[in-house]
Amino acid sequence: MTKGRKKAAALRYDQKHQSAPIIAASGKGLTADAIIHKAEENDIPILEDSSLIEILAELNINETIPEELYQAVAEVFAFIYRADQSMER
Repeated sequence: MTKGRKKAAALRYDQKHQSAPIIAASGKGLTADAIIHKAEENDIPILEDSSLIEILAELNINETIPEELYQAVAEVFAFIYRADQSMER
């Protein structure tokens, strides 16, 4: 990876229709900047985890995350839940 070149991924999970979260968006460089900007515009919490993004960036859009990432992604969703709770106060 080129130093300073960002990577970003957006996850989506609808427990009524999906068995696991999917990759909603993924990219690096300007695309990563656009993903991050869109999240900021929509008050979506952002978690920086360089190890996790390296793995998520290898997945395709609309691909279900592999089972071995469930724990890491569950921690991401827990972070988002806590951030949402903090914003509502």
